[in-house]
Amino acid sequence: MSKSTAKKATRLRTTGYDVAQHLRTPEEMAAYLDAWLEEAPEDASGIARALGDIARAKGMTQVAKDAGLSRESLYRALSADGNPSFATVLKVAKALGVKLHAEAAS
Repeated sequence: MSKSTAKKATRLRTTGYDVAQHLRTPEEMAAYLDAWLEEAPEDASGIARALGDIARAKGMTQVAKDAGLSRESLYRALSADGNPSFATVLKVAKALGVKLHAEAAS
């Protein structure tokens, strides 16, 4: 390869992926949360982050208002380091329009 060819080589550029930009319908949001609950039921922080992704897709300010929480506390609770109470999870789920469900383990 000549020097001029080597200089023209392009660099790979990557951009961050934000799942919230792809959650457009209530069905997509519910399927996303259900996938987390199915695939990683013991990953409480992952499930909280999934709720946070859905909240960002719907609009964090409106979700916080509908859940009766401050926007800042909602961001904090649903962050990677957050540890929301079960009451908060239930309020957020209701505000998001999704239902949690249980089934017998096999």
